[in-house]
Amino acid sequence: MIVTLIVICEVGFWVLLAAGLGLRYLAKMPRTGAAVLLCEPLLEVVLLVVTVLDLRAGADPDWKHGLAAVYIGYTAAFGHYTVRWLDGHARHRLAGGPPPVKPPRFGAARARHEVRLWLRTVAGAGLAAALLQIGVWYVDDPERTASLTSWQGFAGRAVLIHGLIALSYVLWPKKPKGEGEGNAPGAADRAGAGKDAVRPVEDRAGR
Repeated sequence: MIVTLIVICEVGFWVLLAAGLGLRYLAKMPRTGAAVLLCEPLLEVVLLVVTVLDLRAGADPDWKHGLAAVYIGYTAAFGHYTVRWLDGHARHRLAGGPPPVKPPRFGAARARHEVRLWLRTVAGAGLAAALLQIGVWYVDDPERTASLTSWQGFAGRAVLIHGLIALSYVLWPKKPKGEGEGNAPGAADRAGAGKDAVRPVEDRAGR
């Protein structure tokens, strides 16, 4: 039941997103479209409530409850970011708005972008870990909650791996291809020397 509800929530997320953007930019009903988009968080609330009720009914905590917590954390951290990104594209494609600003690709700006994305992962993993810990306290049986604690470890590893990726952009900033070409030491000097080498010939020809 929990897995089915997660699938329903994921499908519902994209259905509400498409409906909200369609109402805003195709049907010219911006307020109605915004209201539909604001319904997105209700999906996570429903999933949370059903998960809690399932545990209260005596269900043994297992991977399905852990997956639900991680899903809620992920959508809470990245849901608004995804909606805003797609809204910018829809405004450009359907309403003649300006092209959406693309994320930076190089240098310190790209590093800051990657760090901000990592902070979202930290927030999502933190929320998931908190929900899992509440489940552990609620059940109060270490033998039955081993699956929940393993999902906490999964959330921690996701933070670590994403953090290493973001750190790589900080320590080794990505540069455009070909950057630095023509700036090699001596290149300008050689070019200047070539020009000077022609001048005596021109002077002799003029004489």
